[in-house]
Amino acid sequence: MNALSVPRPAPAPEPIEPDRVWFRFMRLHQRMLGQMTARIRELGLSIPQFDLLSTLTEREGISQSELAERLYVTKGNVSGLVDRLVQAGLVERRAIVGDRRSYAMHLTAEGRRLAEAGMTTQHDYVAQTLGKLPAADLAELDRLVLAWRERARALDADQG
Repeated sequence: MNALSVPRPAPAPEPIEPDRVWFRFMRLHQRMLGQMTARIRELGLSIPQFDLLSTLTEREGISQSELAERLYVTKGNVSGLVDRLVQAGLVERRAIVGDRRSYAMHLTAEGRRLAEAGMTTQHDYVAQTLGKLPAADLAELDRLVLAWRERARALDADQG
């Protein structure tokens, strides 16, 4: 730089449009879902089947109604999914003492094995992607996602 050159200020950053961030987030979600779907399919499971099995590893013995709540799906969807998993020998329905209409959902040994294999697959995927971010970036992303979630929950409260 010679004596006559004056450094120019950096141009102001372009404002980031929320819609652009939204579309990037949704595209990333679709990409990750596709990648995880392929990995879970290698185990012979669909994502909904894996979700159900992994949920039962956390809370075995819950009813189909509780399972539907935890999975954010209808009771009818869970019923059909459970039927298929029972037929496949991955889940058992057990009578709940004192309640002739409800059953407790339990994993079979094979259901537990597949759930654990799926959770290992998921853990490995997260380690290869999100786990590669620097700790400070991960902390900031977590903060932002929680803030975004709170805004979404506030909309639910406003509409409820």
